[in-house]
Amino acid sequence: MKNEPTYTHGKTFEKEAQLTKGEYENCAFNHCDFSNKNLSDCQFIECSFDGCNLSMARLTSTTLREVKFRNCKMLGLRFDTCETFGLSFSFEACQLDYASFYKTNIKKTIFRNSQLQEADFAEADLTSAVFDNCDLAKATFDQTKLEKADFRTSYNFSIDPEMNRMKKARFSSSNIAGLLDKYDIDIEG
Repeated sequence: MKNEPTYTHGKTFEKEAQLTKGEYENCAFNHCDFSNKNLSDCQFIECSFDGCNLSMARLTSTTLREVKFRNCKMLGLRFDTCETFGLSFSFEACQLDYASFYKTNIKKTIFRNSQLQEADFAEADLTSAVFDNCDLAKATFDQTKLEKADFRTSYNFSIDPEMNRMKKARFSSSNIAGLLDKYDIDIEG
């Protein structure tokens, strides 16, 4: 007998939760360890993940629609392999080092108090995204659409304005040096 996908609504999963392939709507996942797990083809709609470890989880054709991640460890996640239709999420106090958002359309995404070191945003559409107090050390921005994106409180980024679409993007005077890195100049004060 073939395993049919399940539908789960409004359930809270704690710590040692075992997920089966299916659709999860309005569910909460608290302190669950999904590191290195296969979450491919699962659908998460209006769900929240709080204090979870999702590092290196497989997300091939995974639906993430209006999903909130808080205090999660998410190293090396490949958001670029997720289902593209309706892809939408927000991140608060998450560790997203080495994550790939390559070619994703994630307009208006909010990244707050998060670490995104060496994350890949190449060719992504981040129109009106907010990077609030985020560490973007060695993050890749190449042919990225950053129009109206807000970087005013973020730091350690290096973005080449000639290689990205940046009309109306917002920066502060204290972090504007990240736009001039390719010129190898010293900026003081």
